[in-house]
Amino acid sequence: MLIQAIGAVLPAALAVALSPFPLIGVVLLLAGRHGRRNGALFALGWVLGLAIVATLIVGVFGGADDPDSASSAIADWGRVFAGAALIVLGVRKWRLRPRAGDEVEAPRWMAQLDGASAGRALGLGVLLSGANPKNFVLTASAATSAVEADAHNGDLAVAIAVFVLLGSCTVIGAVVVQLVGGQRAASFLDSVRQFMVANSTVIMVIVLVLLGASVLGDGLTGLGR
Repeated sequence: MLIQAIGAVLPAALAVALSPFPLIGVVLLLAGRHGRRNGALFALGWVLGLAIVATLIVGVFGGADDPDSASSAIADWGRVFAGAALIVLGVRKWRLRPRAGDEVEAPRWMAQLDGASAGRALGLGVLLSGANPKNFVLTASAATSAVEADAHNGDLAVAIAVFVLLGSCTVIGAVVVQLVGGQRAASFLDSVRQFMVANSTVIMVIVLVLLGASVLGDGLTGLGR
């Protein structure tokens, strides 16, 4: 059941990895004072946040592998509502997108990254991964899907690890590129940051709508069993 469990977590993991704001945040941290330290701590916090939420969801919905169980029904209804909410959020974000000529203010937390302490960098990684509502929904959906794929013990742990690592690949990748690439890497990462800032709304809308549809479909499929 390991292959099925890994396949079940891949879409959500890719959606988490493609979220623009964590990548923007880690690049800003890497460019600031104590950049290498803070970037590494942010990445560690990001991994911990995803792992903690996934582990909690597995603990709560560990009985969802039985389609007739209350855990399975709750998980399916949760995915229906969460998927619908993601779609609505994506549509709303598109409707409220900045128009040509509009001045867009950066989120307040981005302006405070240059001189961030080690604890703030670590905590920000945890908050942007585990406590972010979108990531929480995607992590919960992935963890529940792994359980429903009848993965247990070691197989389940491997599937969750794959989700966490794949969902963290862009953040970890930015830190690794900075560590090994020096100044050329800093220029490359800054160009990536500028692209993400310029296209963050489009990226987020695509991720929210497509993954919302996927999560909603999984929930409806489960309820129809």
